[in-house]
Amino acid sequence: MPRIKKETKTVKKNNPKKSGEGLTIPVYNLEGKEVKTLDVPKEIFSVKPNPKLLAQYVRVYLTNNRQGTASTKTRGEVRGSTRKIYRQKGTGRARHGDIKAPIFVGGGVVGGPKPKNYHLKMNKKQKKLALFNALTIKFKNKEIGGLSEQLLKIDVKTKLMVQFLKSLDLERSRTLIVLAKMEKNNLILASRNIKNITLLGARSLNPYEILKNKKILFVEEALQVVKLHFLHEN
Repeated sequence: MPRIKKETKTVKKNNPKKSGEGLTIPVYNLEGKEVKTLDVPKEIFSVKPNPKLLAQYVRVYLTNNRQGTASTKTRGEVRGSTRKIYRQKGTGRARHGDIKAPIFVGGGVVGGPKPKNYHLKMNKKQKKLALFNALTIKFKNKEIGGLSEQLLKIDVKTKLMVQFLKSLDLERSRTLIVLAKMEKNNLILASRNIKNITLLGARSLNPYEILKNKKILFVEEALQVVKLHFLHEN
């Protein structure tokens, strides 16, 4: 019998939107309710992940924060007498000639720390890409939000900020609030006594602070500063 060919239907697939198009974050008011959404640039919040670069940045950041000022004194630097502490023979004890020897209390230290420069270098392009990677991770985990400009005029009461955090279920989570500029305003004054909140200017934003905190909240104007500073700088 002749074979009967089955008719195959061609189903047209809808072309999915490219990743990074139409990226938005929710904007919250003082009551913790979502009032609108805010567009965010895909060049910052949707980049190719690079975990090794992020790990390198964190290592460089933490290393560069080391002061390197620890210092101990050797036996030549310790203040003390150079007199022989007791006679060489006849005491039944081990022979010693210097009270500043390391085996005595108050003596010098052998192999102790000395001032050292721990500074490591990382170029601007790498730092910027690491920042975009950190923001992309937080965005994919839905851990980035916006704050209405209304919060800048909040009454200077810690209680109001605590209530705001509770409404977003963030009272026990580390939260980073990014402002356009670190200048005195009601939001800063109302948040300064809450240990889980970190306040940062948009130009000082860095991958370490982003990864360290559970939730990142941008004041609306701060997003514009981030966009201008990190996308259009030379």
